[in-house]
Amino acid sequence: MPLNNERLISASSGEDQGSDVESSSERCDSMTSTSDLDCSRESFTSDCSSKHCTPSSSPPKTLTLDEVMESARDLSNLSFAHEIIVNRSFHLEPDSPPQGSLWKIVRENVHKAFWDILESELNDDPPEYGQAIRLLEEIREILLSFLNPGANRMRTQIMEVLDMDLIRQQVDNDAVDIHGLASYIITTMGKMCAPVRDEEIKKLQDSTNNIVTMFREIFRVLDLMKADMVNFTIDNLRPVLQRQSVEYERATFQSILEKTPGALDHTTAWIKSSLEELLSATIPTEQTNSQGKGQRALPGPFQVLNAAFLHILTWDYNKSPLPETWMTDETRLREIQWQLRRCQAVNEVLLIVCSTVGGPIQGLSSLSDRLKRMTSVLLDGMHSPHFKMDEALEGVSAQICCELNKSLTERNYPTLTPALQATLTGQICSITQKDNPIRTLVEDRVQQYFMTLICDPKPQAKLEQVPVGLTAIKPELALIGAKFISLVNYNKTVYGPFYADIIRKLMFSSSPPATNPSQDSTKDSITTS
Repeated sequence: MPLNNERLISASSGEDQGSDVESSSERCDSMTSTSDLDCSRESFTSDCSSKHCTPSSSPPKTLTLDEVMESARDLSNLSFAHEIIVNRSFHLEPDSPPQGSLWKIVRENVHKAFWDILESELNDDPPEYGQAIRLLEEIREILLSFLNPGANRMRTQIMEVLDMDLIRQQVDNDAVDIHGLASYIITTMGKMCAPVRDEEIKKLQDSTNNIVTMFREIFRVLDLMKADMVNFTIDNLRPVLQRQSVEYERATFQSILEKTPGALDHTTAWIKSSLEELLSATIPTEQTNSQGKGQRALPGPFQVLNAAFLHILTWDYNKSPLPETWMTDETRLREIQWQLRRCQAVNEVLLIVCSTVGGPIQGLSSLSDRLKRMTSVLLDGMHSPHFKMDEALEGVSAQICCELNKSLTERNYPTLTPALQATLTGQICSITQKDNPIRTLVEDRVQQYFMTLICDPKPQAKLEQVPVGLTAIKPELALIGAKFISLVNYNKTVYGPFYADIIRKLMFSSSPPATNPSQDSTKDSITTS
């Protein structure tokens, strides 16, 4: 039936998504408050565990189609529940195809053909009511679906008025009142709808001339009411899910892991990469083994995990997919990454301006704010693959030089010389190079800031403590830091047992966990140091 089975899509505010997980992430304080020194090695080397806290994976096997579909449903449910939990603005609305798209054109033509056929049938002599009766039956089922279990009186009334057997008898005797039935349906919809739909109901009540048009509008408003009902259910379900979120997500992921071999391959590779990076940077201890060689001290489990979390912040989505345990947060992580890159670029530009021009603009917070806003606007969208960074930075340089000259003139300073403007433009445009010293400095200090937040048991107290050189983007950095650390803490709470199992096997087990063939050298990378 047109307009009745359209797919629902999510619509939410991107700015609010990351910060909405803060309430859920508070549960992980007890986990993150333990430092590497306090973490017991035995907790990662011991084989004793319980089903609740230690994940397990099934041995490799051939999956049937039913098992694949069941795992896909579990993943879909997990993603949907996670979105409801972490994003307070998450809601559903009827899908609206893009204007002028082939999908929209085809759908409109199919719907028009359907309603034209209905109109032709009702205009026959005698009228043909078969299709109209099927529409009434569908409307009745939709109205009944809106009722609460205890609404017996309303349910009985709907069943009596929209009694299909009685209506068919009336059709046979040419006594059916289609307009009267439509009027009852609209009145009933007015009793059930949310206040926001009152205007739509009034329009329906005023358009009673053409029965086909009325039916079409009834189904359109019913679609809106279905979306309202779904969103109402989501709002009521959210507190329940938030109370059970950790247990539910962990159990659902465990179910996926049991059915799908290799469901932690990317996660294992991600943690292994961090472990190998830490091992390569570890200085050998003074102790020697039986061959007289210095031994490298193994990094602590939380040190490995924190380093892995930091890698998520700069993840290259073009090279490899996210770890499986982060897939439900991919949209939020991408947005955080885009915001952070733009903040870094803005900070790099401001540092270059201050170091190049120097004294005449020192201490002018209003000028710094103007340059910051202007640069941020001109670099908006820099994450897009079609964004031309070189051209954008040239535009930024021209605008900055113009603004600086205006400020210098107002305060009776000489304007920038052409040579100085050229130097400033060249330095600003050079931040596209990965080995640019200003870019390297800013990126290193941003990494230092986020590592401090990840490692601290109470990161909220450190959000405003930005490293030297990042003061210009302190408000933006604190906001991004709050979003990211909330995601990290919640992720750590949900998937901590899985991470502990992987790290234990990578660091201390006689055999590495089942992963991709390229990861089979895990044991050697740890024991041969």
